[in-house]
Amino acid sequence: MTTTVPTPARALTPSRTTATAGRVLRQLTHDRRTIALLLLVPVLLITLLRYVFDGSPETFDSVGASLLGIFPLITMFLVTSIATLRERTSGTLERLLALPLGKGDLIAGYALAFGAVAVVQSALATAVSIWLLGLDVTGSPWLLLLVALLDALLGTALGLFVSAFAASEFQAVQFMPAVIFPQLLLCGLFTPRDAMHPVLEAISDVLPMSYAVDGMNQVLHHPDITGDFVRDVTVVAGSALLVLCLGAITLRRRTP
Repeated sequence: MTTTVPTPARALTPSRTTATAGRVLRQLTHDRRTIALLLLVPVLLITLLRYVFDGSPETFDSVGASLLGIFPLITMFLVTSIATLRERTSGTLERLLALPLGKGDLIAGYALAFGAVAVVQSALATAVSIWLLGLDVTGSPWLLLLVALLDALLGTALGLFVSAFAASEFQAVQFMPAVIFPQLLLCGLFTPRDAMHPVLEAISDVLPMSYAVDGMNQVLHHPDITGDFVRDVTVVAGSALLVLCLGAITLRRRTP
Protein backbone atom coordinates (compact mmCIF):
# COMPACT_ATOMS: atom_id res chain seq x y z
CA MET A 1 0.00 0.00 0.00
CA THR A 2 1.34 3.40 -0.96
CA THR A 3 1.19 6.18 1.62
CA THR A 4 0.86 9.75 0.37
CA VAL A 5 3.11 12.11 2.28
CA PRO A 6 1.70 15.64 2.34
CA THR A 7 3.98 18.36 0.99
CA PRO A 8 5.19 20.49 3.90
CA ALA A 9 4.20 24.14 3.83
CA ARG A 10 7.01 26.41 2.66
CA ALA A 11 7.61 29.76 4.29
CA LEU A 12 6.93 32.89 2.26
CA THR A 13 10.20 34.35 0.95
CA PRO A 14 10.64 37.80 -0.65
CA SER A 15 13.05 36.53 -3.34
CA ARG A 16 10.67 33.83 -4.58
CA THR A 17 7.71 36.18 -4.42
CA THR A 18 9.43 38.91 -6.45
CA ALA A 19 10.73 36.32 -8.94
CA THR A 20 7.17 35.09 -9.45
CA ALA A 21 5.92 38.66 -9.84
CA GLY A 22 8.64 39.35 -12.41
CA ARG A 23 7.72 36.27 -14.41
CA VAL A 24 4.03 37.26 -14.47
CA LEU A 25 4.86 40.81 -15.51
CA ARG A 26 7.13 39.57 -18.33
CA GLN A 27 4.29 37.38 -19.59
CA LEU A 28 1.91 40.33 -19.47
CA THR A 29 4.25 42.58 -21.45
CA HIS A 30 4.20 40.01 -24.26
CA ASP A 31 0.40 40.28 -24.42
CA ARG A 32 -0.08 43.84 -25.61
CA ARG A 33 -3.79 43.50 -26.21
CA THR A 34 -4.39 42.49 -22.59
CA ILE A 35 -2.28 45.41 -21.38
CA ALA A 36 -4.23 47.78 -23.61
CA LEU A 37 -7.55 46.41 -22.38
CA LEU A 38 -6.47 46.66 -18.74
CA LEU A 39 -5.34 50.27 -19.05
CA LEU A 40 -7.74 51.74 -21.59
CA VAL A 41 -11.12 50.10 -20.92
CA PRO A 42 -11.68 51.82 -17.52
CA VAL A 43 -10.70 55.17 -19.07
CA LEU A 44 -13.05 54.68 -22.02
CA LEU A 45 -15.92 53.63 -19.76
CA ILE A 46 -15.51 56.57 -17.39
CA THR A 47 -15.30 58.89 -20.41
CA LEU A 48 -18.49 57.39 -21.81
CA LEU A 49 -20.17 57.87 -18.43
CA ARG A 50 -19.10 61.52 -18.35
CA TYR A 51 -20.97 62.28 -21.56
CA VAL A 52 -23.96 60.10 -20.64
CA PHE A 53 -24.45 62.54 -17.74
CA ASP A 54 -23.39 65.56 -19.80
CA GLY A 55 -26.38 67.58 -18.59
CA SER A 56 -26.03 66.51 -14.96
CA PRO A 57 -22.41 66.90 -13.77
CA GLU A 58 -23.37 66.32 -10.13
CA THR A 59 -24.66 62.86 -11.07
CA PHE A 60 -21.39 62.14 -12.86
CA ASP A 61 -19.48 63.19 -9.73
CA SER A 62 -21.49 60.80 -7.56
CA VAL A 63 -21.58 57.79 -9.88
CA GLY A 64 -18.14 58.38 -11.41
CA ALA A 65 -16.34 58.32 -8.06
CA SER A 66 -18.02 55.03 -7.16
CA LEU A 67 -17.19 53.47 -10.51
CA LEU A 68 -13.54 54.44 -10.14
CA GLY A 69 -13.50 51.89 -7.35
CA ILE A 70 -15.61 49.28 -9.11
CA PHE A 71 -13.89 49.17 -12.53
CA PRO A 72 -10.46 48.08 -11.18
CA LEU A 73 -12.10 45.39 -9.04
CA ILE A 74 -14.00 43.87 -11.97
CA THR A 75 -11.20 44.03 -14.53
CA MET A 76 -8.57 42.59 -12.18
CA PHE A 77 -10.98 39.83 -11.12
CA LEU A 78 -11.46 38.71 -14.72
CA VAL A 79 -7.80 38.91 -15.76
CA THR A 80 -6.46 37.21 -12.63
CA SER A 81 -8.96 34.35 -12.59
CA ILE A 82 -8.35 33.50 -16.26
CA ALA A 83 -4.55 33.95 -16.09
CA THR A 84 -4.26 31.66 -13.07
CA LEU A 85 -6.46 29.05 -14.68
CA ARG A 86 -4.26 29.10 -17.79
CA GLU A 87 -1.24 28.42 -15.59
CA ARG A 88 -2.97 25.36 -14.17
CA THR A 89 -4.39 23.91 -17.37
CA SER A 90 -1.09 24.38 -19.24
CA GLY A 91 0.81 22.52 -16.51
CA THR A 92 2.91 25.57 -15.61
CA LEU A 93 1.47 25.72 -12.10
CA GLU A 94 2.32 22.08 -11.44
CA ARG A 95 5.91 22.59 -12.62
CA LEU A 96 6.30 25.73 -10.51
CA LEU A 97 5.02 24.07 -7.35
CA ALA A 98 7.44 21.19 -7.91
CA LEU A 99 10.22 23.75 -7.37
CA PRO A 100 11.09 25.27 -3.97
CA LEU A 101 8.15 27.61 -4.41
CA GLY A 102 5.37 27.69 -1.84
CA LYS A 103 1.73 28.44 -2.55
CA GLY A 104 2.11 31.63 -0.54
CA ASP A 105 4.99 32.74 -2.78
CA LEU A 106 2.89 32.08 -5.86
CA ILE A 107 -0.20 33.89 -4.61
CA ALA A 108 1.82 36.83 -3.25
CA GLY A 109 3.77 37.04 -6.53
CA TYR A 110 0.57 37.20 -8.54
CA ALA A 111 -0.88 39.81 -6.18
CA LEU A 112 2.32 41.88 -6.45
CA ALA A 113 2.41 41.71 -10.26
CA PHE A 114 -1.23 42.52 -10.81
CA GLY A 115 -1.04 45.09 -8.02
CA ALA A 116 1.64 46.90 -10.05
CA VAL A 117 -0.64 46.84 -13.08
CA ALA A 118 -3.48 48.06 -10.87
CA VAL A 119 -1.40 51.06 -9.79
CA VAL A 120 -0.99 52.16 -13.41
CA GLN A 121 -4.61 51.39 -14.26
CA SER A 122 -6.02 53.25 -11.25
CA ALA A 123 -3.66 56.22 -11.66
CA LEU A 124 -4.60 56.59 -15.34
CA ALA A 125 -8.36 56.36 -14.74
CA THR A 126 -8.23 58.70 -11.73
CA ALA A 127 -6.07 61.29 -13.52
CA VAL A 128 -8.30 61.33 -16.62
CA SER A 129 -11.45 61.57 -14.48
CA ILE A 130 -10.23 64.49 -12.41
CA TRP A 131 -8.09 66.55 -14.78
CA LEU A 132 -9.72 65.86 -18.15
CA LEU A 133 -13.33 64.96 -17.39
CA GLY A 134 -13.78 67.40 -14.50
CA LEU A 135 -14.74 64.95 -11.76
CA ASP A 136 -15.27 67.23 -8.74
CA VAL A 137 -13.70 65.64 -5.66
CA THR A 138 -13.59 67.48 -2.32
CA GLY A 139 -10.87 65.30 -0.82
CA SER A 140 -7.38 64.48 -2.06
CA PRO A 141 -7.05 62.67 -5.42
CA TRP A 142 -4.36 60.54 -3.73
CA LEU A 143 -6.99 59.13 -1.36
CA LEU A 144 -9.16 58.33 -4.38
CA LEU A 145 -6.21 56.52 -5.93
CA LEU A 146 -5.58 54.63 -2.68
CA VAL A 147 -9.13 53.28 -2.61
CA ALA A 148 -8.99 52.37 -6.31
CA LEU A 149 -5.73 50.50 -5.73
CA LEU A 150 -7.14 48.55 -2.78
CA ASP A 151 -10.19 47.68 -4.87
CA ALA A 152 -7.95 46.36 -7.63
CA LEU A 153 -6.05 44.24 -5.11
CA LEU A 154 -9.38 42.91 -3.82
CA GLY A 155 -10.37 42.01 -7.39
CA THR A 156 -7.02 40.25 -7.83
CA ALA A 157 -7.52 38.28 -4.62
CA LEU A 158 -11.06 37.25 -5.60
CA GLY A 159 -9.85 36.19 -9.05
CA LEU A 160 -7.08 34.03 -7.58
CA PHE A 161 -9.53 32.48 -5.15
CA VAL A 162 -12.30 31.55 -7.61
CA SER A 163 -9.82 30.18 -10.16
CA ALA A 164 -9.33 27.20 -7.82
CA PHE A 165 -12.96 26.19 -8.40
CA ALA A 166 -13.06 26.58 -12.20
CA ALA A 167 -12.12 23.83 -14.66
CA SER A 168 -12.12 26.06 -17.75
CA GLU A 169 -11.85 29.70 -18.73
CA PHE A 170 -15.56 29.70 -19.50
CA GLN A 171 -16.32 28.60 -15.95
CA ALA A 172 -13.99 31.27 -14.56
CA VAL A 173 -15.95 33.96 -16.40
CA GLN A 174 -19.19 32.43 -15.15
CA PHE A 175 -18.10 33.10 -11.58
CA MET A 176 -18.43 36.81 -12.24
CA PRO A 177 -22.26 36.90 -12.00
CA ALA A 178 -22.05 34.89 -8.78
CA VAL A 179 -19.25 36.82 -7.06
CA ILE A 180 -19.29 40.34 -8.51
CA PHE A 181 -22.86 41.12 -9.62
CA PRO A 182 -24.53 40.73 -6.17
CA GLN A 183 -21.97 43.10 -4.71
CA LEU A 184 -22.54 45.53 -7.59
CA LEU A 185 -26.30 45.58 -6.96
CA LEU A 186 -25.99 45.98 -3.18
CA CYS A 187 -22.99 48.34 -2.89
CA GLY A 188 -25.09 51.53 -2.94
CA LEU A 189 -24.31 52.52 -6.52
CA PHE A 190 -27.95 52.49 -7.65
CA THR A 191 -29.66 53.50 -4.41
CA PRO A 192 -28.45 54.34 -0.87
CA ARG A 193 -27.89 51.20 1.14
CA ASP A 194 -30.05 52.44 4.03
CA ALA A 195 -33.00 52.71 1.61
CA MET A 196 -32.86 49.00 0.75
CA HIS A 197 -34.90 46.24 2.36
CA PRO A 198 -33.38 45.57 5.81
CA VAL A 199 -32.31 42.07 4.79
CA LEU A 200 -30.47 43.38 1.71
CA GLU A 201 -28.93 46.19 3.76
CA ALA A 202 -27.63 43.62 6.26
CA ILE A 203 -26.14 41.56 3.42
CA SER A 204 -24.53 44.66 1.89
CA ASP A 205 -22.90 45.39 5.27
CA VAL A 206 -20.72 42.27 4.92
CA LEU A 207 -19.76 42.72 1.26
CA PRO A 208 -16.41 44.45 0.66
CA MET A 209 -17.52 46.35 -2.44
CA SER A 210 -19.98 48.29 -0.23
CA TYR A 211 -17.02 49.67 1.74
CA ALA A 212 -15.13 50.42 -1.48
CA VAL A 213 -17.99 52.61 -2.69
CA ASP A 214 -18.42 54.20 0.76
CA GLY A 215 -14.71 55.01 0.83
CA MET A 216 -14.93 56.71 -2.57
CA ASN A 217 -17.92 58.73 -1.38
CA GLN A 218 -16.00 59.80 1.74
CA VAL A 219 -13.27 61.26 -0.48
CA LEU A 220 -15.92 62.81 -2.72
CA HIS A 221 -17.61 64.75 0.11
CA HIS A 222 -14.96 65.35 2.82
CA PRO A 223 -11.75 67.39 2.51
CA ASP A 224 -9.93 65.44 5.24
CA ILE A 225 -9.54 61.80 6.22
CA THR A 226 -12.55 60.75 8.28
CA GLY A 227 -13.02 57.87 10.68
CA ASP A 228 -15.44 56.24 8.26
CA PHE A 229 -12.82 56.46 5.49
CA VAL A 230 -10.26 54.70 7.69
CA ARG A 231 -12.84 52.00 8.47
CA ASP A 232 -13.72 51.56 4.79
CA VAL A 233 -10.14 51.17 3.53
CA THR A 234 -9.32 48.87 6.45
CA VAL A 235 -12.24 46.59 5.58
CA VAL A 236 -11.29 46.50 1.88
CA ALA A 237 -7.60 45.83 2.63
CA GLY A 238 -8.47 43.21 5.27
CA SER A 239 -10.87 41.49 2.88
CA ALA A 240 -8.20 41.36 0.18
CA LEU A 241 -5.69 39.85 2.62
CA LEU A 242 -8.22 37.31 3.89
CA VAL A 243 -9.17 36.21 0.37
CA LEU A 244 -5.49 35.92 -0.61
CA CYS A 245 -4.94 33.59 2.35
CA LEU A 246 -7.96 31.52 1.30
CA GLY A 247 -6.58 31.47 -2.25
CA ALA A 248 -3.27 30.07 -0.99
CA ILE A 249 -5.08 27.38 1.01
CA THR A 250 -7.38 26.30 -1.83
CA LEU A 251 -4.79 26.56 -4.62
CA ARG A 252 -4.56 23.26 -6.48
CA ARG A 253 -1.70 22.12 -8.66
CA ARG A 254 -3.82 21.09 -11.62
CA THR A 255 -7.35 21.09 -12.91
CA PRO A 256 -8.95 17.69 -12.29
